[in-house]
Amino acid sequence: MSYVGCLEAAHADKEEYAAESAKLDMAAAEYSKFGVDILRAFKDAPERVFAAFIKRGKLKEIAHSLKRLRERAKRTMTPAEEKLAADLGVDGFQSWERLYNKLSGKLMFDMEWPDGRKERLPISRWRALLADTDRKTGRAAFEGGNKAWATLEDSCAAALNALAGTRLTLYRRRGVKHFLDQALFGAGIKRRTLDAMYTAVNRNLEPVREILRVKAAAMNRKGIAFFEREAPLPLKDSKQYTWEEGTAKVSAAFGRVYPDLGKYYDDFLGKRWLESEARGGKRPGAFCTGSHLIHQGRVYMTFNGSLGDINTMAHEIGHAWHGHLLRDMRAWATEYPMPLAETASIFGEHLLAEGIQADPGVSEAQKLIMLDEYLSGAAVTILDITVRFEFEKAFYEERRKGEVSAARLKELMTAAQKRIFGDALEPGGEDPLFWASKLHFYMAGVSFYNFPYTFGFLMAATLFRKFKAEGPSFLPRYEAFLRLTGSDTAEGVAKRSLGADIGDPAFWETAIKGLAEPLARYRKLLEELKARV
Repeated sequence: MSYVGCLEAAHADKEEYAAESAKLDMAAAEYSKFGVDILRAFKDAPERVFAAFIKRGKLKEIAHSLKRLRERAKRTMTPAEEKLAADLGVDGFQSWERLYNKLSGKLMFDMEWPDGRKERLPISRWRALLADTDRKTGRAAFEGGNKAWATLEDSCAAALNALAGTRLTLYRRRGVKHFLDQALFGAGIKRRTLDAMYTAVNRNLEPVREILRVKAAAMNRKGIAFFEREAPLPLKDSKQYTWEEGTAKVSAAFGRVYPDLGKYYDDFLGKRWLESEARGGKRPGAFCTGSHLIHQGRVYMTFNGSLGDINTMAHEIGHAWHGHLLRDMRAWATEYPMPLAETASIFGEHLLAEGIQADPGVSEAQKLIMLDEYLSGAAVTILDITVRFEFEKAFYEERRKGEVSAARLKELMTAAQKRIFGDALEPGGEDPLFWASKLHFYMAGVSFYNFPYTFGFLMAATLFRKFKAEGPSFLPRYEAFLRLTGSDTAEGVAKRSLGADIGDPAFWETAIKGLAEPLARYRKLLEELKARV
């Protein structure tokens, strides 16, 4: 499935790969039927029998996974109903994701460049253009792209309603009390932890909004548009990087602060395990996947030459390194939840930023650009991701009562953006169609594919602060943290590795407040730049 998934993403316009993916979904459905019988055994086994079972020496390494399997088993329907659900999933539930991928992979938009040129481009080019240093280019891309997405809004709304409606129906039949319960179980965290994190976020929205206000002021504006949240400042020294320049930056940064990761990255590139070509027919987005059979990873992205693309590369290699460190463990001990997965990838982003800041060959202007990228990323993972969470939560609340129209989805998205971004968002700067253009909302395998990014950013920031304080001697502890991720809850991993209680809002507030120092440095560099001009 990993292999065909790579081919389908890289060639979204090839019918044969979509057909092969559909066949694999059928095979997965048959496999899940076998899993139904396994789950029944775990559900019905007396507690004393299960306790004795997981004490067996050969099962010790995967005891955590077996406990999760038993917990999952308790939320199942009858075996016949589960097998029927698996069959219906292929031609119903999962087909909505396939439809979205097919439509988005073929979507084209009309780009009217600031110089008057008109060009029809694949949607895979859209995100990079939104983040262009020329804000007129970004605005033109946003307007052209959203006109294209608007032609799909009814199809996207139908897919979103079908995915959520199916989930809610299955939750009721499986005895899942709240739609967040399943997302929390999948994320391997407790509701107390999620509530603590969002308590900290909502208490500290202002200092994060200040990042965007400072950025807007540097452009002589009071706020930014939502589509600009990942766009770099239009600095004179901003540039588009060649593939060779971009990969060299990541290699040098990793090699300088984490030599083992640097060597792994160079080897990864040498083996051509990273698909990055900018071309039509590719699915939007980026991901890392791997195989338990050959113990290798693969990274998929589209490299258009922006600093954001370089950052994406570091992010995805962070995932690949995580998998590499677990390669000698039993497969079930490598199934870590998404919040801890995103911790590893965002730690990779921190390493890239630190490596560039420590490089004497990098100019102050380039360091300002990297700092801008880092702080913009912080604003995205705290503000933008919270928008996604708030939108999805509001959508599910309404979906329980019936289908939600495309018009209402736009209202929910706009309201979430206004509340979370506050006055850092310029009047009229909302993106009401973000629910349509964001791939994450259409993944059949997972709901609420958002809050783990905020978790990962704040957890990675905490780990990185310890790395800065302790130096290279911290790296073995970091690797031990990663190796624990498939063997305990997120709360357990944090307690065992850091001695931290992540169910306490104070843990998360400390990480958010840690942004004050880089923000102060950002202001200073911008003031110095302004004085020179």
